[in-house]
Amino acid sequence: MTARKSTKYLVIHCSATRPSMDVGVKDIRQWHLAQGWTDVGYHYVIRRDGTVQKGRSESEVGAHVANYNASSIGICMVGGVNQKDFRLPENNFTKEQFASLRDLLAVLLRKYPSAGVLGHRDFPKVAKACPSFDAREWARKNGFPIGEVK
Repeated sequence: MTARKSTKYLVIHCSATRPSMDVGVKDIRQWHLAQGWTDVGYHYVIRRDGTVQKGRSESEVGAHVANYNASSIGICMVGGVNQKDFRLPENNFTKEQFASLRDLLAVLLRKYPSAGVLGHRDFPKVAKACPSFDAREWARKNGFPIGEVK
């Protein structure tokens, strides 16, 4: 385990699964282990019903955004692609998921007051739509600080 030394970013991801798939941290951990990772890449997973599950320890470097893992916490929302065509990104998250995301970010920002919220796609060289919605705009509308990638 490598310890995280700072928390500059709270990064929102999606699992890139169809809305009918209610996967959790156990499933995602298995996917990541199958890719040769040491554990699930995210620190938190928010299931379709809004349940927040813990992944990696917050104190540990995650594996969710290249070159920024040492200074970020990864939060994965289950869903994010179209039911019929998994290649199409889609904001299909439930109101329960967004409520849990708001609550989790509020807790994390009390612990890490200098952190800012971003979506995975807001980082350099990310060529995907993850988390399938504009995390910066959502954060702004909900009164959360927006991260500045440096």
